[in-house]
Amino acid sequence: MAGHRIFSTSVASVYPHYVAKAERRGRTREEVDQVICWLTGHDEAGLREALEDQRDLETFFATAPAMNPNASLITGVVCGIRVEEIEDPLMQRIRWMDKLVDELKGRKAMTAILRGSAG
Repeated sequence: MAGHRIFSTSVASVYPHYVAKAERRGRTREEVDQVICWLTGHDEAGLREALEDQRDLETFFATAPAMNPNASLITGVVCGIRVEEIEDPLMQRIRWMDKLVDELKGRKAMTAILRGSAG
């Protein structure tokens, strides 16, 4: 069975939307990068490489150095779905990333977004 079409979407195509959403609320590209790197274990260079090579979301998460062990603490609703109830692991990771950016947009403190860690 083929995966959801979002799986083959490039990180580079969703990234500008994340940045724009955050910047509309006074947050920065650096903060978007920080939450994505916190979630995936990618460093800044790894994130840039994924953006430059048009890596799809499935590959981006498959090649993530280490998903943050506190990612399971990310809860709430994205697109009408509770992220903690998503059964497909890849879809859950994508929605976790969406949720983190939504929390940036909501002006939460970075320590709260990163579930108590400094990043």
